[in-house]
Amino acid sequence: MPVDPWTDSDPQPGDFDADLLHAEPRYVEAHAANPNAKLTIVVGIEDEDAKRLQRLAAERHQRPGEVISSLLRSA
Repeated sequence: MPVDPWTDSDPQPGDFDADLLHAEPRYVEAHAANPNAKLTIVVGIEDEDAKRLQRLAAERHQRPGEVISSLLRSA
């Protein structure tokens, strides 16, 4: 059965090469491999979406960032 690098817990070098070919060059940076590297995603939420996130976080007894992290992990 083929492995999907987007969901595989251990993607391999070259798994995303085809996707990067279609990305705009201004959005792609190449760096030397670093096994200790971490990814940071900045999410901006405004207006009604921010209010909904605050309500959802309050219902879950969590901070908004924890709700977003949980949603991203389950996506």
